Amino acid sequence: MVVMDLDEEATREGENIEEVVNAEESIDDEAVDIHEEEVGDVKDDLVGKIITTIEFLDQISDYRRTQQKECFNLVRRLKILIPFMDEIRGFEFPSPESCMHFLNRLRKVILAARKLLETCNNGSKIFLALDSELIMTRFHSIYEKLNRVLVKTPFDELGISDEVKDEVGSLCKQLKKARRRTDTQDIELAVDMMVMFSKTDPRNADSAIIERLAKKLELQTMEDLKTETIAIKTLVQEKGGLSIETKQHIIELLNKFKKLQGVEATDVLYEPVINKSTSLILPHEFLCPITLEIMQDPWFDAGHKTCPKTGQTLDHLSLAPNYALKNIILQWCEKNNFKIPEKETSLHSENDSEEQKDEVSLLVEALSSSQLEEQRASVKQMRLLAKENPENRVLIANAGAIPLLVQLLSYPDSGIQENAVTTLLNLSIDETNKKLISDEGAIPDIIEILQNGNREARENSAAALFSLSMLDENKVTIGLSNGIPPLVELLQHGTSRGKKDALTALFNLSLNSANKGRAIDAGIVQPLLQLLKDRNLGMIDEALSILLLLVSHPEGRQAIGQLSFIETLVDFIRQGTPKNKECAASVLLELGSNNSSFILAALQFGVYEYLVDITSSGTNRAQRKANALIQLISKSEQI
Repeated sequence: MVVMDLDEEATREGENIEEVVNAEESIDDEAVDIHEEEVGDVKDDLVGKIITTIEFLDQISDYRRTQQKECFNLVRRLKILIPFMDEIRGFEFPSPESCMHFLNRLRKVILAARKLLETCNNGSKIFLALDSELIMTRFHSIYEKLNRVLVKTPFDELGISDEVKDEVGSLCKQLKKARRRTDTQDIELAVDMMVMFSKTDPRNADSAIIERLAKKLELQTMEDLKTETIAIKTLVQEKGGLSIETKQHIIELLNKFKKLQGVEATDVLYEPVINKSTSLILPHEFLCPITLEIMQDPWFDAGHKTCPKTGQTLDHLSLAPNYALKNIILQWCEKNNFKIPEKETSLHSENDSEEQKDEVSLLVEALSSSQLEEQRASVKQMRLLAKENPENRVLIANAGAIPLLVQLLSYPDSGIQENAVTTLLNLSIDETNKKLISDEGAIPDIIEILQNGNREARENSAAALFSLSMLDENKVTIGLSNGIPPLVELLQHGTSRGKKDALTALFNLSLNSANKGRAIDAGIVQPLLQLLKDRNLGMIDEALSILLLLVSHPEGRQAIGQLSFIETLVDFIRQGTPKNKECAASVLLELGSNNSSFILAALQFGVYEYLVDITSSGTNRAQRKANALIQLISKSEQI
């Protein structure tokens, strides 16, 4: 979704790997020869399996769009290991135990990489987009583990050439760099996903956004949607740790995509479900719309105090159970000898939950410690927990961490500041936490870090402001707290990732009318125009989207409506991507609707014939804008 914290996952791989070779004492030379021959066979088998797995992964090309770039990067890095493996296969080992230990650890990481890549190849497209940050942490975990194995390579014992040794060393450097947080692949997708699942943003039912998401996720045909439905059902059945909130979001968006095809939501969600053990078809009216499983009473029993549909906190839990439906379900189960699955409330899961609560409580207590190192370690660990899942975000907030984290924002330690603001960023994914964070007065401190923090802290502060600005009252607060000028500064002089973080925040803030004027006064127009010139940054559509908001403001039209800008718009309409054409046409329509001179200027650059082309070949939205512009041109000519 939004640009979130993707720092390396804090995982430790166990060192107790089963030894393939057992060293023996007091054996004669003949036994040693036999032993080494057996070891060589095992070694060659392991190397062969590693190479075969990597070559298999190299044949996969149809990765989900949201993770495609990262998948290809991972495969490219793994392929570097093939010459390394070939050299190992060609040498005898004087010390087989350490070498076998190394190969076993390496194969374990390769298999983990294969599992992740297969998920990105055939998993639910909606899930992979919705939880893109979580998926990215899995990539970072692979990089971390692979680097940890390779840096301990027994090169001398393996007899590896200097050339291959240098290649492995270069790979380790790449892995260290890849473990750092990467840029969001598609900001518009991230923004659209957040808007779609916001309970307060009126655009969450915008058909244009739904169409855009369907196109980006390649879920526009009935065949695509049938495949996605199967992937979702497999995900729900196999991924026991999937939160109810995530299931709800996935199913909700799938239904919206189905409606685009003229299919009712019930036809999508409640297709007959076949029980694997009995091949029995479960009536769709018995299925929970959230879990896709036969209805029980798990929600409030699990400690939830919110509505599973809207996510809003309930005033009370004195609800009237639907005994009629419950009895019908029980009668059907009895008649068909169907046993309702037991609720997942085992002692083990309860213990896990209590352990997690205890861990969070200890971390919250450590935030108030007088020991700097204890505070630093605590806020870093909390940062990791907050990004893992929705349950942790609720736990951390309920434990009283938010006020303490807000206090740490002004702590005179750059590391603690960075981790505190990033933890709040992760916590703010939860709608309730957004308000808790802003009510604690965090926004001015976040803006202070945005102005004076280190690079990563500034970028994460921008992302935090974007997340918090999903609440309309926070848009106002950020604007009044002078948060827009430092965002414009980051947009103009930040790194590529910093520009994108600033861009998303400024887009959301500019939905507020007063903030449009503040952004224009802060000098936003010039860096936006610069983004249009530098196509390598890949932010053209995002820049045009903000310009579309700004041209609805009189000062915005005055600052933007110069002849060179009109020519740039026409150029995008002529030869831009389909999305470029759509955005550019929208901006020109807004300008021309307020001042016919902009239309006349565009005609000088040949815009009419390009608009005619769009009416037959553009996106649905682009066609609507192009037709509106053609009508506007006709009116201008009549005048």
